[in-house]
Formats: sequence, structure tokens, C-alpha cells
Amino acid sequence: MAGVLFLCAAAVLLLLAVGGAVPPPPEEAARMARFVLHNCDWGALATLSAQEGLRGHPFANIFSLSDGPPEPFSGSGVPYLYLTDMEISVKDLEINSNASLTVSLAQTPYCKKHGYDPQNPLCAHIIFCGSIVKVKDSEAGLAKKALFSRHPEMENWPKDHNWFFAKFNITNIWVLDYFGGLKIVTPEEYYSVKP
Repeated sequence: MAGVLFLCAAAVLLLLAVGGAVPPPPEEAARMARFVLHNCDWGALATLSAQEGLRGHPFANIFSLSDGPPEPFSGSGVPYLYLTDMEISVKDLEINSNASLTVSLAQTPYCKKHGYDPQNPLCAHIIFCGSIVKVKDSEAGLAKKALFSRHPEMENWPKDHNWFFAKFNITNIWVLDYFGGLKIVTPEEYYSVKP
């Protein structure tokens, strides 16, 4: 029996390693939100621009992120980022920390494998609203492990850029994973489930 369980566990890990992770059913929107974030390595972060000529306009930029090491079911649900105040979007956040973050299964093999266009609702995407905050020293080790396990080159980025760990403080969550419109998930629902 132990041998069968070991083989099943190994098969699941292999399936996940090759991008074969299966999303939860559409009626489990909170789990879908956790699943999408945990299986994505980057997202589009939208800020309100503070730049001359764009002030007050939406400004979206791509950022690497992670909610934990890539192992199945290991995500915390917290989107961590590695930032420098030299970056244009971070300059926006210094004036107004409010932002939205969109992550989509389109960046994984899942949608392509099923022939889903990134705009197709079956190619699930999640929109988080909230704010970006620097992590406290007590959380920095967790953020570092989450990010560097998925983005190892970060560890060698120029030290003189004053990189810091930040997190997306989630206040609102919208899930689009099926036909019929967006689903609203509360942060409490989101953090109470595993991906």
C-alpha cells in the first residue's frame, strides 16, 4: 500500500512539474485565486502614475512575484515582490501605494494546452486590489525564500540598487475563471483555503 501511495504522489509531482496542474472547479473561486497566484511567476501591477505627462493615469508594469516555493500546496497566498525605488512604478507607489495586480494562467502551459486564448474566461485570471507595503524584518526571510526559489537571478541583481522585499496587501479579489462574469472573493475566504 505504501508503494502505491508513493507512486501516486510521485505521479502527481511529475504532473505538476510539467505544467499539468489541474485548476479547481469554477465553484471554488477562493481556491482558484490561490491556485492561479501560486502557479504564476509574474503579474501586471497597475499604479496611478506620478510621472510628468502621465500624472493620475493608470500605468501597468510587469513584475516577478511569488507566494512561496514552487512545490504544490506550499503557497502562502501573499504576493511578494523584490523592488527598488529606482523603478518607475515604485516611484508611483511612493506617492500612492494603492495598486491592482493581475495574474493569469495564460503564462502557464495550461491555457495553451487547452487552446484557450488569454482573454477566454476558461484561461483563469485574478485581479487583486490593495496596496504595496515593505515587508517587516520578521517577514523578510519568508519573502526572500519565496522569491529567490522561483527567481534565482534576483540574488545577483546589483546591490547598489537598494532592493527591498515588499508584499501586495490584498483588500479585494476578483476571479474570472468561467462564463457569467467576475466572482468576488473576500481576503478572509482567500486566506482560509489552500491552492
